Amino acid sequence: MAVSERGPRERMVFGAAQLIRRDGVTATGMRAVVAHAKAPRGSLQHYFPGGKEQLVNEAVGWAGDYAGKRVARFLAELPDPSPSGLFAAMVRQWTDEFLTAGFTSGCPVAAATVDCADSSDSIRAAAAAAFARWTRAVAQALKGMGVPEDRAGSLATLMISSLEGAILIARTERDVRALTTVARELGPVLDGCATMPTS
Repeated sequence: MAVSERGPRERMVFGAAQLIRRDGVTATGMRAVVAHAKAPRGSLQHYFPGGKEQLVNEAVGWAGDYAGKRVARFLAELPDPSPSGLFAAMVRQWTDEFLTAGFTSGCPVAAATVDCADSSDSIRAAAAAAFARWTRAVAQALKGMGVPEDRAGSLATLMISSLEGAILIARTERDVRALTTVARELGPVLDGCATMPTS
């Protein structure tokens, strides 16, 4: 669904996710979210009676859903799906963004975790749930490519952890080196865990 096709509530959740990934939770103001979403002024109280915390939780949830759905799209675009190919596609999403738009934004779930894991139980729980949805989607994809069920979840965690760490390093260095490194080094390891041909 294009941004212009979303209603004001959906635009605010999406806008909050975009601002959080750039500025973090603390620096993301409610007025900025309304302005970014081009939403009516009084709509925040109407749609989010729980205030900023509710909005952040929903933005983090949206990001987890988005990441999970991207896994299926990446697989559909691979001519010959493999664990390394999936991970390379996950990494390429970020290298492409950084090389075209700069290193100004990261993962909104990671940003919310860094800002709020110790100060808000509900945001920490929302971030944990978002990572869990993404991990399940990756694990399911790995199982479909021949990775045994008892390894798929741990490898999905490895992939996501490596990607998130590389995103952080890339933003710090203003260079995609860490991203290309994890894709190159982990690819053979991931493919070596598949016990049956993926074709």
